[in-house]
Amino acid sequence: MEGCHSGSVDAAYYYYYYYYYCYSAGVAQQKSASPALPGSRLHSGFGMLKIRRREDLSRSYSTATFAHVNTPDNNPDLKWDFTPANMEKVKELLSHYPKNYKQSAVIPLLDLAQQQQGGWLPVQAMNRIAEIVGYAPIRVYEVATFYSMFNRQPVGRYHLLVCGTTPCMLRGSREIEDALLKHLNVARNEVTKDGLFSVGEVECMGSCVNAPMIVVADYSNGVEGYSYNYYEDLTTERVVELVEELRQGKKPKWGTQHPERINCGPAGGNTTLLTEPRAPACRDLDAC
Repeated sequence: MEGCHSGSVDAAYYYYYYYYYCYSAGVAQQKSASPALPGSRLHSGFGMLKIRRREDLSRSYSTATFAHVNTPDNNPDLKWDFTPANMEKVKELLSHYPKNYKQSAVIPLLDLAQQQQGGWLPVQAMNRIAEIVGYAPIRVYEVATFYSMFNRQPVGRYHLLVCGTTPCMLRGSREIEDALLKHLNVARNEVTKDGLFSVGEVECMGSCVNAPMIVVADYSNGVEGYSYNYYEDLTTERVVELVEELRQGKKPKWGTQHPERINCGPAGGNTTLLTEPRAPACRDLDAC
C-alpha cells in the first residue's frame, strides 16, 4: 500500500499499474483495499491498484503548464486585440503569405501577441489570432502548446531561461538555475514580487561549445524594445551579477561571459590554424 494516494489523480503526475495475484482453484483470492480511480475497475480475483506519485518531475522535465485553467485575466470570455500599431505589423506579416495560406502566419502572430502581452499568451489572444487567420481555435492552441517559447502563464519582464540539455547540465546548468532561484527567492516559473524576473527551463539552444548558458527574454520595453539574447560561459557568480545589472536597467553584453574567449573561440586564442590555409592545387581549371 506504500505510495497509494486517495482523491483525484492527475495523469501528468501519477502512473499506476496492476499487481496480479492469480491462485489455483480453491485458493483464496487476494483483494485490494486501495481506493479505485474514477472510472477504473478492480476485478475480483486480481490484485491491487498501486499509485505512485512522481515528486521529481519538476526537476526532470519542463515545468511549463499544459492544462488551461480559466482565470480572471485568462479566459475565452474576455476580448483581446492587437494595438493599432501592432495591427499594422499583423497586416505586414500576413502579406508574406498567399491569401489562401494565412494560417502560415500563426507562429509570428503568436510571437507578436506574446510581446504585446508582456511575455505570455492568454487564451483570448489565441482566439483572436484564430479569427484573423480563419483557423479553428484548437489549431492555434495546438501550436501554442507545442512550442516551449510560447508562455501560457505570466512571466517577469526579464524571463530567464536556463538551458537544461546534457552539455549545459554537465557544465553546471543546474547550479546556475539553483543560484538564480536562490538569489531571486522564487520557484521555477514563479514571478518575483516586483514583476521583474522569472526563471524557466529551455532545451538545447545550440550554444553547447559555450555551455552553460541562459537566454534572457526582455519584455521590459514592449514590442519595439523586445530582445532575446544569449549569455554564455556562465558561472554562478556571473549569473547573479547579470540579474543585478538587469535590475538596474543596464543592458549587459550578450554572448560569452568568459574574459578570455571571443565568441566560441578557445580561451587565450587559437592554438591551431594560425596561418591562411593553402589554396587548392588546381584552382584554375583551365591551367590544370
